[in-house]
Amino acid sequence: MAGDFSVTPYKVEGKIDYDVLAKRFGLKIIDDELERRIKKHTGELHFMLRRHIYYAHRELDWLLDEYEKGNKFYLYTGIAPSGPMTIGHLVPFILTQWLQEKFGAEAYIQIPDEEKFFSRGVPLEETHRLSYDAALNIAALGFNPKKTKIFLDTEYAKTMYRQAARVAKRVTFSMVKDAFGMTNEANIGWIFYTSMQAVPAFLKSVEEGHNVPCLIPLAVDQDVHFRIARDVIGKLGYYKPASIEAKFLPGVSGDSKMSASNESDTIYLHDNEEAVRKKVNKMFTGQQATAELQRKHGGDPDKCVVCQNYRYMFEPDDKKLDAIFEAERNGTMLAGEHKADLAKRINAFLEKHRRERERMRDRLDEFMVRD
Repeated sequence: MAGDFSVTPYKVEGKIDYDVLAKRFGLKIIDDELERRIKKHTGELHFMLRRHIYYAHRELDWLLDEYEKGNKFYLYTGIAPSGPMTIGHLVPFILTQWLQEKFGAEAYIQIPDEEKFFSRGVPLEETHRLSYDAALNIAALGFNPKKTKIFLDTEYAKTMYRQAARVAKRVTFSMVKDAFGMTNEANIGWIFYTSMQAVPAFLKSVEEGHNVPCLIPLAVDQDVHFRIARDVIGKLGYYKPASIEAKFLPGVSGDSKMSASNESDTIYLHDNEEAVRKKVNKMFTGQQATAELQRKHGGDPDKCVVCQNYRYMFEPDDKKLDAIFEAERNGTMLAGEHKADLAKRINAFLEKHRRERERMRDRLDEFMVRD
């Protein structure tokens, strides 16, 4: 039935109605006026904003008010790895890098290497290794090392813990239990974790000795952490962080979110050319059952995972994207042609990304901060 879906930081189920989800979470939709205000400062809108991939926010209008008063903001985002990164994981970092470039903002990137140890039982040594792999993938996206701090919780604990303790004092078990669906058997590390995740949202204010606005680009499933954090941070006397929230890149099968734990439904950053081609060839399409019917009736690009991959990441030009969608609708391009072209684009993207990873390998310490 309509609205029969579930979105938490640990599981996404069902076909998501993003407007309904925004209402559930108390988010505001990014409207034309807000887009106009962003464009006034950036000169253009990132294609993920133009296409409403980033579609909702908390107090982005307030953040722009502060910026226009001369109170510059900083950016905060991150990832808690449980396995290799996927192309979908890059969505928050791509916009964060663009915002850094356009607004000259500092970026704090938290990699909580303890979170999946607490919540999923991934060995701590493995989460630590995956965290450094993620840091390299993030650095490869073009972040400015002079304005970017990447940190692991276990390596930045001296700085983080004092502030996390202040948050934890105001967060009850019932708040966390309800928000994350925990049971009484949840380990105390997992219960405490959201307090650590809150810290970067006001850490620069602590460091500067005065309030500094913070903007968090994130996938919408992570919103719950900051629904809790915003209330507590305000009570501590700091600005509540603003957020800008993204929809999910769909999985190969057409599921609402590409899941890193489902290898056959996910394209990883380490996938070779053949693996990418095989996965793209399995993508759900919005086309008719046969080529003859597709040519006659056309398909539905909004239901087509191939077309959505173009829309989310692999065709930034709006006119070219419109042409791709129209070719799907009118039946002039068949699924095989779409898939071959998309696989070529994804492989070109991954090849470039791997080159940048290698270039950044000896420079990673320029980004990392530790106690």
